[in-house]
Amino acid sequence: MRRGFLSELWSALKGTPLSLAGLFIIIALVITAIVAPYVAPYDPIATAPLERLKPPSRAHPLGTDQLGRDILSRLLFGAQISLRIAGIVALFAGVSGTIIGLLCGYFGGIIDDLLMRITDIFMAFPQLILAMAISSALGPSLENVIIAISMTEWTVFARVARSRAVAIREETYVEAARAVGAGRWRILFRHVLPLSLSPIIVQLSLEMGGIIRTAASLGFLGLGAQPPTPEWGVMVTDGRRYLPGQWWVSTFPGLAIFFTVLGFNLLGDGIRDVLDPRLRRGR
Repeated sequence: MRRGFLSELWSALKGTPLSLAGLFIIIALVITAIVAPYVAPYDPIATAPLERLKPPSRAHPLGTDQLGRDILSRLLFGAQISLRIAGIVALFAGVSGTIIGLLCGYFGGIIDDLLMRITDIFMAFPQLILAMAISSALGPSLENVIIAISMTEWTVFARVARSRAVAIREETYVEAARAVGAGRWRILFRHVLPLSLSPIIVQLSLEMGGIIRTAASLGFLGLGAQPPTPEWGVMVTDGRRYLPGQWWVSTFPGLAIFFTVLGFNLLGDGIRDVLDPRLRRGR
């Protein structure tokens, strides 16, 4: 099954050049994060006052920042941080949101009413604003950014999982499973959950770019990772006071954020085409 899915995904990506470009971007990002400690030319947090605000050159291909730190090295290590945030948030928010959504959709009643009203409260606020409020209350740090974004992202997965559970619980084979004496929990995890995974995976692939964008936004606002951490949002805000003269300080981390978010969005479209045929684009 796994080999069949990968083969179908590759066939879909080959037919859509933009999705294929997204795949290559994400592969390049992952490789960059893995090899960063070995290929980075400088220590990402080592300062060199005599080298401050140097333009791109042979010694520093992307220039240096206000403290003389090599921007290329900081970008390479920043890829690790961005992927770590996206992965942990996707795990926490995806698992918790899926469990809540399945419980609401399958059991209904007071459980559904209570948990969905809590979900509505969270969804009443823009995600970035809510993440800013939570991060500000917890204090600026990388760990608190993960908590803040997780607390805003789980609602998306809860809604998707609930809608699938509501539809699946009325299917004939679920009724047949009940008729032969299968328990509610067995039906939930053996029948409802597996058939709910496809839209959840699609939503997860589409949310990855948004998670990275939100983390960078919190870093830019001073509510996320703190200096000297080489996080892309922090790097952008460090360089904004030097625009437009020393443009490279903010431009290169901004481009890294842009292409990463773009890559995840394009790849998410390709995964959606495979796992959700109803949304498949005409080819």
